[in-house]
Amino acid sequence: MEVGIDSFAATRSQSKAHDAAADMREMENLLQRIDLADQAGLHVFGIGEHHRKEFMDAAPTMILAAAAARTKQIRLTSAVTVLSAADPVRVFQSFATLDIISRGRAEMVVGRGSFIEAYPLFGYSLEDYDELFIEKLDLLLQIREEETVKWKGKFRAPLNGVAIYPRPVQEPLPVWLGVGGTPQSFARAGTLGLPLMVAIIGGETHRFRPLIDLYREAGRKAGHAPEKLKVGLHSLGYIAETSPQARDEFFPGYAETFTKIGKERGWGPVTRGQFEAQTGPTGALLVGSPQEVAEKILRHSEALGGVSRLTFQMDNANLSHEKLLHSISLIGKDIIPLVK
Repeated sequence: MEVGIDSFAATRSQSKAHDAAADMREMENLLQRIDLADQAGLHVFGIGEHHRKEFMDAAPTMILAAAAARTKQIRLTSAVTVLSAADPVRVFQSFATLDIISRGRAEMVVGRGSFIEAYPLFGYSLEDYDELFIEKLDLLLQIREEETVKWKGKFRAPLNGVAIYPRPVQEPLPVWLGVGGTPQSFARAGTLGLPLMVAIIGGETHRFRPLIDLYREAGRKAGHAPEKLKVGLHSLGYIAETSPQARDEFFPGYAETFTKIGKERGWGPVTRGQFEAQTGPTGALLVGSPQEVAEKILRHSEALGGVSRLTFQMDNANLSHEKLLHSISLIGKDIIPLVK
């Protein structure tokens, strides 16, 4: 199992005015965390894509390229690329360039995103939510397979035998499909034979097993080998020396973030009791000591029929840079050996 980190480049600046110095400091801290993840032996680091004031990941390939120039081993990916609101040609070109800079360490996770700001920002309608993604994924995969592309669709100009460069180091460039909870998305990933990255940020992880079984069955029916149908798990998490310490440090920022999101989506405020339930044996949150979290990762993997990749998403909780560095160190020093 590969173990890594996903970051949304959360900014901790509370200023309503633009604070360039704070932005530069936060970005340098993020790059330092990617450096440490590489040195600590983590397998992958992902950068999300959002178009909101509280996140600085609107241009994730820029961040990943900066990280590629500073690291040696760790794989660098998106988490996720909002493909529905992007041009697949530019997405492919950006990640192919990243693959060259990183000497073959680039990947992408493509999806529709959990927020909707990208759609009006780039001139798309939410009424086309499903059609946009299906068409653009089709084009992206064709570009990945063919240097010269003939293609026609509804949402962009046709490509009439156009050659698309640069080409990546890896053939093919790894593309994962990022999903939330719709059966159609799981089945689509299986039919296409794409590795699956499942974002589970709440509830009980084992409840996703029927959807993952659907993915594997769709892949089998489409003729894909079982080893091609990899499952990754993206979970909120944080490691400290002891479980009480981890929970006490993680909860305040977690509650603040999800209470804010809840106001947008009709959820009630997050309580400590709800949080504790989520950090329990079957809950989705991976917050605790190295031993407790490693055991929970293995339980989750068994419950889902085998997980190939696990990524912690921890920087949305207003944790200090120093605490995040320490948590990354514990993942490399303790979590990965325990899981192995």
